[in-house]
Amino acid sequence: MIASENEIDVVVKRAEAGFQFLQQCNVIERAKLMHTIADEIEAMGTVLIETAHLETALPVGRLEGEKARTVNQWRMYGDAVRTGLYTEARIDQNLGGQIDLRKYNGGIGPVLVFGASNFPFAFSTAGGDTASALGAGCSVIVKAHPAHVRTSQLMADAIHRGISSYGAPADIFSHVLSDSLEIGQQLVKHPLVKAVAFTGSFAGGKALFDLGQSRPDPIPVFAEMGSINPVFVLPDYLKNNVETFAKQYIGSLTLGQGQFCTNPGVLIGLSGERFDTLKAHLRAEIQTISAGKMLHQGIADHYIRLKNERVECDGVRILAQGKANTEEVFAQAILVEADAARVLSKPELLEEVFGPFGLVISCADRHEMKVLMNSLAGQISLTFAASEDDMREYQELFTIAKNKCGRLLFQGMPTGVEVKYAMQHGGPFPATTDPRFTSVGPDAIKRFIRPISFQNWPDEFLPKELQDGNPLQIERLVNQHWTKD
Repeated sequence: MIASENEIDVVVKRAEAGFQFLQQCNVIERAKLMHTIADEIEAMGTVLIETAHLETALPVGRLEGEKARTVNQWRMYGDAVRTGLYTEARIDQNLGGQIDLRKYNGGIGPVLVFGASNFPFAFSTAGGDTASALGAGCSVIVKAHPAHVRTSQLMADAIHRGISSYGAPADIFSHVLSDSLEIGQQLVKHPLVKAVAFTGSFAGGKALFDLGQSRPDPIPVFAEMGSINPVFVLPDYLKNNVETFAKQYIGSLTLGQGQFCTNPGVLIGLSGERFDTLKAHLRAEIQTISAGKMLHQGIADHYIRLKNERVECDGVRILAQGKANTEEVFAQAILVEADAARVLSKPELLEEVFGPFGLVISCADRHEMKVLMNSLAGQISLTFAASEDDMREYQELFTIAKNKCGRLLFQGMPTGVEVKYAMQHGGPFPATTDPRFTSVGPDAIKRFIRPISFQNWPDEFLPKELQDGNPLQIERLVNQHWTKD
């Protein structure tokens, strides 16, 4: 357990030494390191799954899938690093011999990662933030989430076994155990920490962002802070899809007790017979949902408090509830409804309730739906349950929506985030602190790199990524032409 400022200083200085080692590693070497770590995570037996199940109450099947996803992330990101894609090597040679400019991306420095509670593998100690930072050439300090410290320690041990097997110094990865907010704050403020990654609440992410910006040398804080992930259901689509859509929506809303950053917490449609029919089907579906165990008591208490606040708000009506369970840490699913005019007059209704909570909003007409769309804050995702005819008729909504989110869905549900190059898991504030980047997929590496230009350097002393002869055989832009020569 880290308990003092002196201990923090020791950890961060070791991370700085680890960063200096990684600066000497080329893309092939870093990729090999990442695959070695992936092998160690994959090799862990049932103890990892059993420990995470006991600490988080997440189902064993879900955890097994998440472990496989985590291993895949390390290998996929390693393969992406190996190609040189994120090196972005650029070479401009003056044929007259006067100027030789070469540029590539290197790691930004030691990165501090705060583990997330709702994904103990894929977004925590060995999650995508850690993998992408190491892939960028940065050492990593992970502050373990206090809700699953034993799981976090098992993952940290696997990472260190991978590092040892590869032959790298242990300092490239550090694991900090502390439930103190002050320890986290001191880590952010340490001058050798050069970036922060966080997944969690708006309050937590914004506080860390402000802290990072208040330093004498401000640093980027990449915080994913939640989203209501609105779903707009349009009239033509409802003609033939009411029952199917109701099942999809309630299934997505209550998946994992609603503890996903992509949980579709708001459903918006036009008042009328079709929307009323949909609400009847939604009511029937949610009433079949059993109460489920939340990740920990703090999240359960927060959910109950916010749910009660919404229910007690003027103009908000309970549409239906799932099955109740009076045991502690259990959450009852609920749908409430309100008119768009009421929601527009009370913007806090469009803030996230983390859990199986859905707000169904009825718009009087398409103009009011457009006004509501314009009022939305930044989102991780936004979904249109629509036909192609709907999209032609409501083109103005689509145009607005592109500026409101990171991922725009045509039908389907936002839960289930694919780890792909084309994934954008982020969005305008307050969904994240920087909409230019993603925290899922190999492009997550971009958060932790910075360009460095070399002018007239002897070839022997250049990074291999920029040397004549291209010894790593990566794609480079040489005198404005892409080549591996």
